[in-house]
This record gives sequence, C-alpha cells and structure tokens, in this order.
Amino acid sequence: MTDFADRHIGPDRESERRMLDSVGYGTVDELMDAAIPEVIRWHGTLDLPPAASEAEVIAELRALADRNTVNVSMIGNGYYGTHTPAVIRRNVLESPAWYTAYTPYQPEISQGRLEALLNFQTMVSDLTGLTTANASMLDEATAAAEAMTLARRASKTKSPVYVVDADTLPQTLAVIEGRAEPLGITVLVTDLSAGPAALPAEFFGLHLQYPGASGAVRDHSSLVAAAHEAGALVAVAADLLALTLLRSPGEIGADIAAGTTQRFGVPMGFGGPHAGYLAVRAGLERMLPGRLVGVSRDADGAPAYRLALQTREQHIRREKATSNICTAQVLLAVIASMYAVYHGPDGLRSIARHAHSHAARLAAGLRAGGVSVADEAFFDTVTASVPGRAFDVVAAAASRGVNLRLVDADRVAIACDETTVAAHLSIVWEAFGVPEFSGASSAALPSDLARTSDFLTHPVFHEHRSETAMLRYLRRLSDLDYALDRGMIPLGSCTMKLNATTEMEPISWPEFANIHPHAPASQTAGYRSLISSLETWLAEVTGYDAVSVQPNAGSQGELAGLLAIRGYHRSRGDLERDVCLIPSSAHGTNAASAVMAGMRVVVVACDDEGNVDLVDLDAKIAAHASRLAAIMVTYPSTHGVYETGIASLCAKVHDAGGQVYVDGANLNALVGFAKPGKFGADVSHLNLHKTFCIPHGGGGPGVGPIGVRAHLSPFLPGDPLGAGADSAGVAVSAAQHGSAGILPIPWAYLRMMGAEGLARATGAAVLAANYVAVRLREHYPVLYSGNKGLVAHECILDLRPLTKATGVSVDDVAKRLIDYGFHAPTMSFPVAGTLMVEPTESEDLAELDRFCDAMIAIREEITKVGSGTWPRDDNPLANAPHTAAMVSGDEWSHAYPRSVAAYPFGVSRVGKYWSPVRRIDGAFGDRNLVCACPPPEAFE
Repeated sequence: MTDFADRHIGPDRESERRMLDSVGYGTVDELMDAAIPEVIRWHGTLDLPPAASEAEVIAELRALADRNTVNVSMIGNGYYGTHTPAVIRRNVLESPAWYTAYTPYQPEISQGRLEALLNFQTMVSDLTGLTTANASMLDEATAAAEAMTLARRASKTKSPVYVVDADTLPQTLAVIEGRAEPLGITVLVTDLSAGPAALPAEFFGLHLQYPGASGAVRDHSSLVAAAHEAGALVAVAADLLALTLLRSPGEIGADIAAGTTQRFGVPMGFGGPHAGYLAVRAGLERMLPGRLVGVSRDADGAPAYRLALQTREQHIRREKATSNICTAQVLLAVIASMYAVYHGPDGLRSIARHAHSHAARLAAGLRAGGVSVADEAFFDTVTASVPGRAFDVVAAAASRGVNLRLVDADRVAIACDETTVAAHLSIVWEAFGVPEFSGASSAALPSDLARTSDFLTHPVFHEHRSETAMLRYLRRLSDLDYALDRGMIPLGSCTMKLNATTEMEPISWPEFANIHPHAPASQTAGYRSLISSLETWLAEVTGYDAVSVQPNAGSQGELAGLLAIRGYHRSRGDLERDVCLIPSSAHGTNAASAVMAGMRVVVVACDDEGNVDLVDLDAKIAAHASRLAAIMVTYPSTHGVYETGIASLCAKVHDAGGQVYVDGANLNALVGFAKPGKFGADVSHLNLHKTFCIPHGGGGPGVGPIGVRAHLSPFLPGDPLGAGADSAGVAVSAAQHGSAGILPIPWAYLRMMGAEGLARATGAAVLAANYVAVRLREHYPVLYSGNKGLVAHECILDLRPLTKATGVSVDDVAKRLIDYGFHAPTMSFPVAGTLMVEPTESEDLAELDRFCDAMIAIREEITKVGSGTWPRDDNPLANAPHTAAMVSGDEWSHAYPRSVAAYPFGVSRVGKYWSPVRRIDGAFGDRNLVCACPPPEAFE
C-alpha cells in the first residue's frame, strides 16, 4: 500500500534523484544541511504518532465525530441551524474547482469566483439597504470591530467613546472591547431600550444589534438620529435573514452594517468558518477594510471583474493601513451568495417567515402555560423568565435532544431557524413543564418595522430555480477559473499545495458541521479531543509550549501574537514598551497588526542580500531600548532565504528586554528541520491554510493559530464568552476555537504524514525551489540566495533588467503565463518588478519542468521583442492573455501568428485553459467604481 506521504509529495524517488543531480547534492539531507544555518538546525525526530493510512485516519476521525452529540440547536446567539442545498454542498464546498483556487489577484483567470463574490456584495447591499458591501469579513464579531474602527476614522468628533448596546451578542462585545483597548477607545456598554436619553453627550460611534441578543426587535431610528446629531456614526449588526422581513439599517439612516451570513446555508461548524459581512453608506466605500470586488473592462471594452481600491493596501500603506485584514472568507461567501441565488427573494422570505412563525407559536404556547415571555417584538428568539428554574429547563431540554440558551439563573432563550419543526416546539414546552399548545398564534413583528422595499431584484437571483439551472450556473462559473485542479499555482509566500480529499472529507459530516460553538462541553468531547491533539502536535512541530487555534486568519494570528506580547509587558509593569521593530521587507500586514496592538512601528533596513541589516538593528535597538516591545521577523525571510543571523537577532532583542515574533508564513521550509520556539522566538502565528493544508478556497477560509513559549501562555486568546476563563488574553475571534469546522483538515494531514513525512515534505519543497532556481537562473537572475547560493522554499526572479531593456513588464509575463496554462507567481512582492516562485512539495517533476519550459519560452519571446522582431506595443506578451474569441475572430492584424497567441511553445491543444476575458483595466475600475451586479445589458 502506498504511504500517504508518497501521494502528497509530487516527485517520486527517481525524480528526486534527478533534481538533486541538477542542484548538486547527493541527498535531501545534504541539501538541507547546506541551506539551513547550523545554529538553528534541529537534528531530532518529531514526537508525533506514527503515520497512519488514509483509511485508518478516516476511521479515527469517525470515532472522534461519534463522540460529539448532534442535538437540535435552539441556542441562537449568532449561530443557527441551516440547510445547505445539496447542489451547493457538493458543487462548491466539496468541489476542488472552488476550494483549491487562490485569491483573485490574477483577475482574468478568476472571473467565476469574482462573479460569485459580486453576487455576495449585491446580496448584502440589497438586504442592508447600504450602497457598498465588501467581499466578506472573517466573522460577525471581527466585522463589528472593523465597523468600530471605520467609524472612528470617519467621525469628525474627537471623543474616544464608542457606545455599544447592552443587547449585543456577548462574543461580539468581547472582540470589540479587546480591539478597542490598545487603540485608546473607550467602550461604553449601555442599555438603550429607553432610547436616546441613554446616550452620553459625546461619542464617535454607536453599535446596535438588530434584532438584539435577547431577540428583541426595536425601532432604532431615534437613536440613529440622535447619534448623527452628536456627530457620531452608527453601525448596526443586523441578521440578514431577519432583514427579509424587517426594515433595513440603511432605511433608518445607519452608516455601517456588519454581521454574518452563516445562516445562509453555511453549517455552524463549532464556530466557523463563516463569512462575515460589512456594508457602508455612500461616501465611506473607500474606507472599507478587506476586499472589494469591482466591475471594470478588458482590452476589448467588455465588462470584467477584479478586486478594487484598497486591495492589499497593507503592502502599500503598511503602518498607515486602516486594517490588517488582507483576506476574506471567499469559499463561505460563495456558499452564502449561492444560497441566495438558489432561493431567491421569495424563498428567503419564506425561510424567514418559517423561523418567525415557529418562534411566535413557541411564545404563545409558553404564555398559555403560564411562562412569562418578554413582552416585546421579536424575530426568531424568545426569552422566557423562569425564576430559579433556568438550569433545570435547559437540562430537561438537552436530555430530550434540544439545546437551549441559559441566559442566567432565571431566564432561558430559545431560537428558531430554518431547521425548526413542530416536534422541536413540543420538546421545549415539555422541558418548561407546560402542555402541548394547539391554539392559534400571531406574528410578533411590529407593522411599522415591516420591510416594504424590494431586494435581490437582479436577474441572477431569479434565473436558477431548478436544480439543472443551478448546477449549470455553478459549473459555468467554475469553468471560468484557474485552480489547483487545473495545474500549478506557483505563488511565492502563498504555498498553494495539495489539499487531499481524505483531509477534506470529514468537514461535511454532521457530527462536525452541525455543532453550535456554545453547545455544552459534554456534547463536544470529540471536537475538544481533536483540538487538543492538534494544538499538542503543532506545539511539537514548532518547539513552543502552548498553542491556541482561535485566530481565524493569519492577520488575526499576528494580532493575537502581538497582543500576547503586549499583555506580558503590561503584567510586568513595562507599560512604556510600545516599539515594534519590523524589517523593510516584511509582509505588509505585520506593520498594520502592530499598530492595531497599540505599538509604534520602527522599520529596520535590509542589506543588499535581502537579510535584516544587523548593524541597523543594533542602532534601532540602541535608540529605543527602554521602549522596545518586540520585533516581527519572517523566517525564512520574505526574500526566500535562510538568514544566518536569525539567532543573533533574537538574542539582541532579548538582551534589550523585547520579545521576538517570528511570522510563521514560511514554516513549510522549517518543519522537521528547525523549530522557531527553540532558536529564540517567543511567539509565532502559523498559517494552517499554507503549511498544514487547509485549502485557500479562492481567498479564504484560513486559520492562523499562535504558538507561544511558556511565559506568554497566560496571554493566549481568551474565551469570548468568558466562561471558565483561564487566560488573560483577549478574544480575537467570535468563537473560542475559531474556525473549528476545518480543523479536521490539518489534523488529518499531520496524522497521515507523521514525523518522517513532514520532514520529507519540507525537504521536497526546498529541493523543488532550488531546482527551479537552477533551471531558470541563466534566463532570469535569481535575486537573493543564502548559503552556497541556495534558496529556501521559494525564489525571486528579477525581471527589472529585461523590463529596462525591452519594455516587457512583470505584468506582461504574468499574463502571458495564462496562455501557457499557468497561474502567475507572486508579482512585485517583496520587490517591485520581480516574480516570486514557490513550487511546493506537491508538484511532480513533469509539472515543474512544464513551468520552467514555459518561463524559458517566454524569455525567448522577450528576446524577440528586444531585437525588434515583434513591436514593443504589439507582441504576444503585451496582448496576453489571448481569449478564444480573439484568436478565432475573422480579423487578425497582429505582428505574430494566431498559433503563437493560442498555442505557444509546449502547450497542448488538448484541454487548454482559455482565459474568459482579455487583460483588465484596473485603473478604469477604480475611477468608475461599480461594486454590485451590473445589468445583463452590460454584457451584450
């Protein structure tokens, strides 16, 4: 039987030998010994369970799943039961065409998922009544926190006070408070049920929950008006399903709306991943954090989608960035948008009425039985008063297979949703000790708050009612995209490698998918065991003492790590330590995260080889020694090099009283050969969506857990509900274990690879990068290298001399690679005018050679441009990518043959990928911002 590691790692033993011959080493261990500085080289064997087969791992995961109890969830509190339409589950969530795609930075080959995200934005904008929505946030709580900081930027008042409705979801409040404190924002939690009289005289923003956590539906219009009168902005955390029946936030004057799209077909997953949303009124769109899909045009003037405005702003603005969010929850946003496409506005209203009518009937039955129910309007959540009996009621319901929410000793909340049926109501009445109710019930929504405006009027939300139509729509969109199921995605720093089907399979199982994050611990033993094992294994791999999986993106891992450092210094009375040193080559989110953690960024120079300049480091430490909080450094470096000075760097910072944060973005070049926690780092975040095989999903989901040494472990992220809190750390995500629903993926990867397989994967990745560097070095200069001319897991190809000599740009090469059947490497990061190539361990030798052959052929095409054989403004590179429509047209006036355009050297005529659009004009899209579905006539 073939070991899983042999299936995960692309090159077989014979290919490995040929690659080693090219690079000049006899074994992978010899290569790694030469590449990795001996001062950090670890020569042990990871203490992990022996590698298991795929069948054994599925059986183990089944056993863990069986330890979870899937009760009917009527807890609510921001998480609800929902039915994922089977056609969406199988053809999006479980389809590698969707989950193996990368962020749409090459928009020409991302038109399918960009259209799906534009549907998402349109859906959110329509339902919230606000003009512009972004392409999703990480969850509701972090979206609400981003709304707070957006309000502070936009408000003209100097007040530091942010007012939060006391009826806000508790996990949202926890994240808002954790985000506010380092930024000097004062959060004022206030009971606003009495209206504007409860507001303070001065404040910059107001957060409202609609409906409230209690279930109450209130008219907030007077609060909104009063806030605006005070110069404050208003953010409304709104339930999108409720908004199909209730007046929208935009209609009462809200400036911002935030929330989650979880109940639009996305399973609860013990807390995630779910697509949060953020929408703003006109005038605020250029302040939106995260990603925004816009409509532009291609070289033929046809409409085409691309990311607009602030995309990757962190790399441009760095410490001046307004957010560290550089990602989204694309796969989950696609599911939510397709749920709206599948059901349409009438279907969504019907689902909302179903939830509301069951809640109204539940309340009527409780009242008839003598139970006091809050006497106010509600949508789907009923809060009942049972003095002294709340624990007994919740226990009685749980014993009958239904989970309710314990508010306090005297109150119980019950939430109805799409999955609620009459039998569930009977169980609840029985738990309360009231008789079965057979009387009539009436709606509990006030008529003056009823929605009268239309939504989802675009044809896309009306044309796919049949499953045939829906299936074909999903297939058509996925056919427009390039994902790993088509070929190599050699993106440097992004690590696009195999997401094995066995790893992916369990995430759809009900025992993992249908668990509420606030379910009793007795019902989640399987999840807790899996998470405990995963955290233990990750600690072993990294050399740290403790790990938290709560951060649900790499950016949130950065923030959590810096907040742990901040908490540590403050616990020791070192309140003045607020300087964070960051190398000039660092990922842009590093600087943004440091600012969000209340730190001042001081940039450290890099030398000509791309290494941190230790002389400049000494100078910066000397200048800021008493205030030094931390240094953030990526290892191997952002330039793809094992820097020899890393241990010295750590020692210098420690000697000055600072802490060392090692960005784990490139951990896939260390696993099994070096441990950050052992060579001087105090904390790292790890990208489970890179090194540990959670798929990128077109730009999300991700998980960015942090590992820490023992002295920082008290400051790991805390439980957002505060229940049994044993950490001084603040919550950075809405759920205690973040996006727990996808943690079976890295668990399975680690379990199937074992210690030897993980080390083999690292060696294969480094070998592949050096093989590519050797093959391409004579055609394109390799910008940086380390010991003996070796790179780490990626290499940077310098196109700047060619651009200067011929005018062919890095963009031209990236777009021409599409014609050759490839996604381009990372463009112009960390150095403008370069391509950063990361082949990963999963690509076999044939695919590596296909890529190298394509790059060599493109180099020959550049030579023809430089020699004048092809004009600088009319050549296959300048006009790339070439569409099927372009090369099959009746007219062809270009200086090169159609065959060169369509089938360049080495490209097979069988199964060729065609870009659906020509090169997109990004500047036009920014000047003429359109971020919702254009009318069908635009495509005629």
